Amino acid sequence: MLTAILTDIHANREALAACLAHAQEKRAQRYAFLGDLVGYGADPGWVVQTVMEHVARGGIAVQGNHDQATVQGGSASMHAQARQVVEWTRSQLAPEHLRFLEQLPLTQQSGHCLYVHATAADPGSWEYINGTLEAVKSMHATQCRITFVGHVHEPALYNLSLTGKISSFVPTGDSSIPLSTQRRWLVLPGSVGQPRDGNPAACYALFDDASNELTYFRVPYDHDLAAEKIRAAGLPPALAERLLEGR
Repeated sequence: MLTAILTDIHANREALAACLAHAQEKRAQRYAFLGDLVGYGADPGWVVQTVMEHVARGGIAVQGNHDQATVQGGSASMHAQARQVVEWTRSQLAPEHLRFLEQLPLTQQSGHCLYVHATAADPGSWEYINGTLEAVKSMHATQCRITFVGHVHEPALYNLSLTGKISSFVPTGDSSIPLSTQRRWLVLPGSVGQPRDGNPAACYALFDDASNELTYFRVPYDHDLAAEKIRAAGLPPALAERLLEGR
């Protein structure tokens, strides 16, 4: 089955629509969403509704830290701007959208693949996988051969050999990689809605479990429109600037 792996959409309708259209052209058969559907962007309702529809048709979705924060509401310990975004996002979501976010699991498993927003080692800690130590810890926490992870906003790929040797790879542009069945893999597809690697094009990946081939894609989208919507909603202007710069 050909599965589209999308994460960190962050309420960016334009980016998600572009990636879904691209995946459809590539004949994706299933869609997996690795959390942070909301936060930062101006279209949380549309994004959550779209993901709900894919899940109803057999798609996979897990909860991210921004999804959890939106359900729970802003806390006094949060930065003022973060609390503003959370409360605004809550005001834009219908009750069924909030219920959907609340009921999302922290992990899902399908075959030899595990789907999680942060780390398999402790999904609710929201620990970032910033290097090989965190990647190995996450891979050792599951029996699954492939772990798909979001949260980091930059594409990367880690693998662990049968002898315990770890190596990593940072894909550039559109990259296809065969995932050897003799290794364990941790896949970071990058962010759909807020890339942070200096390239404003949306990121997502396709995984073919028949050929064990993983393909990373960069998909241009109308980030000017997405940024203008953020400004029009009265959200912090820095969130709009990040989309234009890919930072």
